[in-house]
Amino acid sequence: MTYTNDPGEAPGPARQRRDRLYIIAAILAIARNGSIKTHIMYRANLSFAQLNEYLNFLLKEGLLDTDTKNKRTAYKTTLKGVKYLEHYEKISKVLGREAPTNGSEESLFSRQ
Repeated sequence: MTYTNDPGEAPGPARQRRDRLYIIAAILAIARNGSIKTHIMYRANLSFAQLNEYLNFLLKEGLLDTDTKNKRTAYKTTLKGVKYLEHYEKISKVLGREAPTNGSEESLFSRQ
């Protein structure tokens, strides 16, 4: 992972910059058992615009599916998405990178 400070940010410890593949893995892990858009947005720490971009991409690629009940749309990771997570976790371990966490330092890849 690369570390960087945003241009307008005060000097100090650098924060970690997440790459696209990491964010995709985080979204898929959050949606493994089904999640609504707001839940994914807050747990993945994404803006509404970013979330919509990722959700559209993941739906188009068949990594996520939707289920609408009582006018609420839930997003659920497909079998193809689960395979992505398994491969991403293996690659992360080989490269010595940390897997996305759920905010409590628990891996999002752990079976929920």
